[in-house]
Formats: sequence, C-alpha cells, structure tokens
Amino acid sequence: MARDNGKADPDPQMLDAEHELPAAQPEAAGGAELQEELERTRQERDALLDRLARLQAEFDNFRKRSQREQQDFRDYALAEAIKALLPVVDSFDRALAGPARDSDEFHSGIELINRQFHDALAKLGVQPIAAKGEPFDPNLHQAVQMVETDEAEDHHVFDELQRGYRLKDRLLRPAMVRVATNPGKK
Repeated sequence: MARDNGKADPDPQMLDAEHELPAAQPEAAGGAELQEELERTRQERDALLDRLARLQAEFDNFRKRSQREQQDFRDYALAEAIKALLPVVDSFDRALAGPARDSDEFHSGIELINRQFHDALAKLGVQPIAAKGEPFDPNLHQAVQMVETDEAEDHHVFDELQRGYRLKDRLLRPAMVRVATNPGKK
C-alpha cells in the first residue's frame, strides 16, 4: 500500500535482510533463545505493519465517505431550497400565460405572488432587514446618499432603495439606503 508521501510501505522481508542479526553460533549458549526472540520480534513487526496498513485503509475510506456525505448534504439542502421556490415560479408562469386583464387585477395577483415568494424565503430562514426609520447601522445598511431633511431623525435611514436580507444570523445582502442628516439638530 502506498503512503501519501509517495513512498511504498516497507517490505517485511527486506527489513529482515536489512536488520538481520548475525547467525547465532551453535556452540553459543542461548543461541536458540535468541533465534526465538528474533522470530517473535519479526512476527510482532509483521503484525504491526499489517495493523498500520489496515488503519490507513480505514482512514482513507472514512475520509472518502465523509466527503461523499458532505456533498450529499449540500445537494439535499439545495434541492429543498429549490422545491420551496418552485410554487412561486409556477404562479408567475400562470400569471403570464393567462389572458390580459385589467391592471388592478394583475397588480393584486403580483402582490399575491410576492407574498408567496417571501413566505418561501422565510421557510428557508431568509429574513428581510428592517431599514426605514431605523438608526443607520453600517453592518446592516449600505449608505448611498446622505439627505438633509427634517422628516427623519439624524443618522437614521430616510429611505430604503433596495431591501437587505439575512440567512439566520448571516448577512446575505445589506440594505441599500439613504441616510438622513439634520444639520440644525445634533
């Protein structure tokens, strides 16, 4: 089995040749004991190398399984988001395919679709950011213009040009706003 560093696992027989102990002299006392100790050490080494190879394979399988599960989770989450938005698309298709009607009826239909769309976003955890009349917060609002006016408090959002949204606690898009300044009131 190849390791990640590109080197092959050591061959147990090559290790035997590299670390061969000198042959025990038959007349030396305890020579048989040394041979037995050497054989036990080789068996232990072989068992450890086998265990290491198995653990490496298990870890590799675990890593691949984890990556596959993460991808499956992302795909599933995306599929759920799309399913929540499909009824809105269907409503737009029906509204555009229908016969031409008066503008009031068309306008109320578009309002209904807009509400349906916002409900679908809310089910996904997307919430609009409050802006108009709120104190300016650079973490939530993007100021595009300062407006001198007495109609709103100083450094409060005077007008919302584009709604901002959050996904749970994460900012998706800041609200694009005009901020009031009251030069006489500070």
